[in-house]
Amino acid sequence: MVVITAKQSELNDGKLSETHVKKAVEAIRVDGCVIIENIINHKNLDILRERMDADSQKLIKAEKWGGAGMLKGHLQQGPPPFAPFIFRDIVANHYVIQVTNELLGPGIYNNFYNGNTNCPGSSTQPLHRDSDHLWQKQKVAHPTAEVVVNISPQDTSEDNGSVELWPGSHLDVSGRKIDEAHEAERRRIAPPIRGSAKKGSVLIRDMRLWHRGVPNTSKEPRHMIAMIHRIHWLRSRRRLKYQTGCEAAFENSKLDHNAEFVSEELDDYLFNPKF
Repeated sequence: MVVITAKQSELNDGKLSETHVKKAVEAIRVDGCVIIENIINHKNLDILRERMDADSQKLIKAEKWGGAGMLKGHLQQGPPPFAPFIFRDIVANHYVIQVTNELLGPGIYNNFYNGNTNCPGSSTQPLHRDSDHLWQKQKVAHPTAEVVVNISPQDTSEDNGSVELWPGSHLDVSGRKIDEAHEAERRRIAPPIRGSAKKGSVLIRDMRLWHRGVPNTSKEPRHMIAMIHRIHWLRSRRRLKYQTGCEAAFENSKLDHNAEFVSEELDDYLFNPKF
């Protein structure tokens, strides 16, 4: 796994160096994933984590399991889509947008704002990809058209169920179902790694990359916020709804946030997310 740590000079400049941007883009193209460290304010993450911990308990009590396989211990859970839980360095992180803009070209937009939580005692999800190739029967995989931007409000480790990733699997054009035989074949080519990352980091991965949730053996839930940055022509009709009062976090960004700000309360965001 390629891990890039933003230097103090880059933080002072408000942008990654050209070398770091190129390194991140190359990692996504070749491996399907990259981690960029030290680009999110820890205080903002602490505020989010406290709220998301409380929200997790509501979903657990309702046994509202989600994600691949709908297995117990895995929640479809996003952060609150309203102030004071919307932060610019999360929804419009300019270091991330530098990378995704270089990778996907100008006009990129966000097609998702939600996430997942891996709870203590969870089980192993089926191996899967979030999106398939746009065109079938290709001899060579097409360039990346959309990426998942994952942000956790805490350290992620093997103990708390950091995601399992399969490097290079986004380039597999066999069209085969990911069954035990295909998994074993892929393991001989490039075995899986874990997307463990320090607090304040971002994991960016190609939507086609094979991955799965694995058991969280810690005593605390592990949250993972998710956004999907897409190439400009891969449009969706849906708009992402946020409550009015947080518009400033999205302003002056090279990312089209695909946002609709509504005056009504979005208190049902856990059980009826508007993503």
